[in-house]
Amino acid sequence: MPLNLKIAQILDMVARANRPPYHTLTAQQARAAYAMSAQILDIAPVPMFDVEDFDVPTRDAATIRARLFFPFEPSWAQPAPVLMYFHGGGFTVGSIATHDALCRKLACDAGCVVASVDYRLAPEHKFPIAVNDAFDALQWLHGKAETLGIDPARMAIGGDSAGGTLAAVCAVLARDAGLALRLQLLIYPGVSARQQTGSHARLAEGFLLSGETIQWFFAQYLNDDSDRDDWRFAPLDAARGQPDFAGVAPAWIAAADHDPLFDEDIAYAEKLEAAGVPVTLKRYEGMIHEFFKMGGFVPEVAGAHADAVRALRLALDA
Repeated sequence: MPLNLKIAQILDMVARANRPPYHTLTAQQARAAYAMSAQILDIAPVPMFDVEDFDVPTRDAATIRARLFFPFEPSWAQPAPVLMYFHGGGFTVGSIATHDALCRKLACDAGCVVASVDYRLAPEHKFPIAVNDAFDALQWLHGKAETLGIDPARMAIGGDSAGGTLAAVCAVLARDAGLALRLQLLIYPGVSARQQTGSHARLAEGFLLSGETIQWFFAQYLNDDSDRDDWRFAPLDAARGQPDFAGVAPAWIAAADHDPLFDEDIAYAEKLEAAGVPVTLKRYEGMIHEFFKMGGFVPEVAGAHADAVRALRLALDA
């Protein structure tokens, strides 16, 4: 399918701006560049009843931050459902601030609390620290749920890009820990360690997320090439003897047809289905990686937001 006309305009603007690509920058420069651009195309942030930051202890005695978005007043008599969300950014850039508007939108429209996690970033914090932080945050939220006015029996997990990777991995870890989740909301997740698919070859340049930038993100995050074989980095590539996927939470997967990750997202949906996991796969024609954060410029993004909200409401009984 051809590119969405507004998406094509965005790519033209990016090309004419001629800004240095992330893979030519330091991690700190890339973070600053991403933070500066993150809100340009995004929707306006909707008001919340309350937004609170919490310190979350990790297994290595560090502390990370979780920001909770409450679209309505907490009620301990009627606890609210919750989505724990992990932002994208190749494990290297991004933050709860860059994904503030999206989290507010999901909270408001889905009628649930959203807990956005500031997991530690690479290269200062290598694999598997982001995975550990993500699951530590999920366990923390489950343990604190009742004191926060949250229903621990109505929890979902989600994220975009690298955050989708973390959500997919946490769905397996949660199953193994006996922590029941209602849904894994995976927005163009990265799930493969080696970019050998047709979409990676076809879309390696000119579609916002380049092949060189993907490898640069990996170089920041991984200790060495052997980490690519760890299922916690690449759940699609999980080999025999590694965890299977039977019994993980049902999945809602968004795949953009002009995203290098498109083919691996389709393959991951098929992998989950083969394991007996209920999967809803949504293919968004004419869209690129990161399109969920372009709703302020691309009208069609509203439909994708509505699809995600619908899936959350259905799963969480919201």
